[in-house]
Amino acid sequence: MSNSRSVLAFDYGTKSIGVAIGQELTGTANPLAALKAKDGIPNWDDIGKILKEWQPDLVVVGLPLDLKGGELESITPRAKKFANRIHGRFGCVVELHDERLSTVEAKAELFEHGGYRALSKGNIDSQSAVIILESWFERQYG
Repeated sequence: MSNSRSVLAFDYGTKSIGVAIGQELTGTANPLAALKAKDGIPNWDDIGKILKEWQPDLVVVGLPLDLKGGELESITPRAKKFANRIHGRFGCVVELHDERLSTVEAKAELFEHGGYRALSKGNIDSQSAVIILESWFERQYG
């Protein structure tokens, strides 16, 4: 298996979906612009454009879980459905990855680098996608 794949990550949310792109070779990720969602439904054309532009070898979708690793009935099934739709619509290989505490970590990192001004919703969601992807890389190779 080559570890030079490009991987796209989504931090699924009902109002905003964070996006990040990363490289397996370096194990690092960069935030992309977050996407708006209406009650959890993204503009699928926007998702398609991102996939076409970046042509990832794999898509990772953050799986929201409670602190004990259980499903959150309000959001976990919707994140799974989102992942299944990406696979079904675009034929991408999709993996779910535990995203516990990614938002907390994202807020801390953004605040450290940019203070309160950096804490916009889109910034937080895309930084969360970076953290999800980098923790996915660590799990693969750590």
